[in-house]
Amino acid sequence: MEKTVIFSVGGSIVVPEDVDTGYIKSFKDLIDRYLGGNPERRVILVVGGGRIARKYQSAYREIVTDPDPDEQDWIGISATHLNARLLKAVFADSCLDPVVTNPTRPPGFEGRVLIAAGWKPGFSTDFDAVVLAEHYGAKTVINLTNIARVHTADPRIDPDARPLDSMTWRELRELVGSEWVPGKNVPFDPVAAKRASEIGLEVISAEGRNLDNLEAILEGRSFVGTVIGPA
Repeated sequence: MEKTVIFSVGGSIVVPEDVDTGYIKSFKDLIDRYLGGNPERRVILVVGGGRIARKYQSAYREIVTDPDPDEQDWIGISATHLNARLLKAVFADSCLDPVVTNPTRPPGFEGRVLIAAGWKPGFSTDFDAVVLAEHYGAKTVINLTNIARVHTADPRIDPDARPLDSMTWRELRELVGSEWVPGKNVPFDPVAAKRASEIGLEVISAEGRNLDNLEAILEGRSFVGTVIGPA
């Protein structure tokens, strides 16, 4: 694994219903062990809004007759900032920089851990992770979701959906479409997928709550997940 590892952390991994303090403690322990194995290693955690964001966005759409897409995005972005502040506080000893809210202007990275949140309407935290990967020279983003692999279709809707070990960016974009929709639950944001494809980035999509599997990814061992990359 590269010296700088970037995670796109789904907000629902951190806060599935309520804040999962047990998971966060175990996740922090795993990251601390990984960092302790090599003083040159660094980790960037870009956290999403997850279920909290979708709940508030849904409430907004229910109340307002003609909901504004930008307002929906700002609601979701606010949720990412709350989740990011929690992670920054948890990683306080290793995270010396402020929470990154503009991936095009990242800090000098003074500590071992950097926390990032949402940026502006039209862009997801997946996109932020891609931009940060490009800035810091990382070739891979680890995308932590609530499913073990990307499927050929939504398995909650299509019983014939098959899990995939690997796929190209073209295949992923055919699956998720090309437009960003606030609050849409997809394996990887379409706008981020387009940018990742353009710069030749690789994304490993895996179940974020399976910490043994995540450790296998970090250690370069066999893992369960979907590798998305150039053709």
